[in-house]
Amino acid sequence: MPEGHTIHRAARDQRPMLAGKVLDVSSPQGRFMEGAAQLDGRRCTAIDAYGKHLLYRFGELSLHIHLGLFGRFRCAKRPAAEPKGEVRVRMMSDTHVVDINGPNSCEVMDPAEAAALVRRIGPDVLRPDADPERAWQRISRSRSSVGQLIMDQSVMAGIGNIYRSELLWRQKIHPDLPGNRLPREAFDRIWADAADLLALGVRTNAIITVDGAKKSKSRYGERVNIFAKNACPACAGKITAFEIAGRRAFACKRCQPKA
Repeated sequence: MPEGHTIHRAARDQRPMLAGKVLDVSSPQGRFMEGAAQLDGRRCTAIDAYGKHLLYRFGELSLHIHLGLFGRFRCAKRPAAEPKGEVRVRMMSDTHVVDINGPNSCEVMDPAEAAALVRRIGPDVLRPDADPERAWQRISRSRSSVGQLIMDQSVMAGIGNIYRSELLWRQKIHPDLPGNRLPREAFDRIWADAADLLALGVRTNAIITVDGAKKSKSRYGERVNIFAKNACPACAGKITAFEIAGRRAFACKRCQPKA
């Protein structure tokens, strides 16, 4: 599933293509015909990212997209090529075409529905209007593990599976530590580090958590310290793998001792 930097990067890249322009909106796949008809011929006024959610604003209406595990964006200059794969929604401006394949959520929202969605999403470390106090209040009152809480999108939006393990390793915090035992100073370090790392992810279009590293030559360009690794780069100790709420997590026994 794409992490938060991917969605903010998509919003950044697509604004010059779509925002401020009257769009032709269609559903080549046919599963979004009614929604596309509501938006077709309207002006896209803004594109907003909230964690892993994207809202294309069309005046009082919004197109809500959540890619989920298998969704993806395809962007190109016009003239538009034939749709590739099962395109749920196609948006065309006078200069570009944006196709969205296989999103988990693809729906038109009225103002009340869009506002309710935004309220459900936790503060997004990449948004300048984010309030970290909201996340701290949820975490500090919970017995759930920090590893579970910081990936709960209603608590702290944008952090995915890779960033979770990497952030907690960088801050020397074990993922199993209960939220109500996390010191405020440690939370502030996690928030600041997350904001810096995800902003770097937006700039590079890759997850890079190794200080001073550049993108790798792999498909996704990732550069990580412990995620899916065997040994810790700091102490050479063994990296342990386990599950948190059904998702893989990693920690170093020496650098992140259980309290």
